[in-house]
Amino acid sequence: MARLDVIDPKTASGEAKELLDAVQSGLGMVPNFIRVLANSPAALSAFLGLHGIAGAGTLDPKTRERIALAVAEQNACQYCVSAHTAIGRKAGLDVEEILANRQGRSSDSKAAAAITFAGLLVENMGEVSTAEFETVRAAGHDDAEIIEIIAHVAMNIFTNLIGKATQVEIDFPEVALNQAA
Repeated sequence: MARLDVIDPKTASGEAKELLDAVQSGLGMVPNFIRVLANSPAALSAFLGLHGIAGAGTLDPKTRERIALAVAEQNACQYCVSAHTAIGRKAGLDVEEILANRQGRSSDSKAAAAITFAGLLVENMGEVSTAEFETVRAAGHDDAEIIEIIAHVAMNIFTNLIGKATQVEIDFPEVALNQAA
């Protein structure tokens, strides 16, 4: 059970209702994570803004989901692992790739470099070496993509924190974690 109210879009009011209605319109559902975040319309609005910007970038949807899966597993957020397993499948990732991503790997070499870099960002709180920076660049990621990898890591750390701290009920097919943080 969530530690905070799970806002019902049907009874929400004001800015929270507008934001929840927009999510419903875009996704066809309002995930529990979003409903908990709606306790603060300002926080929900900020998240949706970052999510929108991150989704409009040059990283392909599969790589964005690969990063989300790797970060969620690294941070032991079962809600996010479950959510991004479902979203990753919709984006075209197969079961083997999803499992590899959760272990910080990928069958795609360019995506593998992004996932490795993302893992280093999480592990070292952003303190990456010049060599690690050059490795992701050598794999084919330009400056825009590197910034987007960093943005996706930051956004996913935020969602992992919300998911774990609030103990929001998983409303996607539940996926067990590989490890505990």
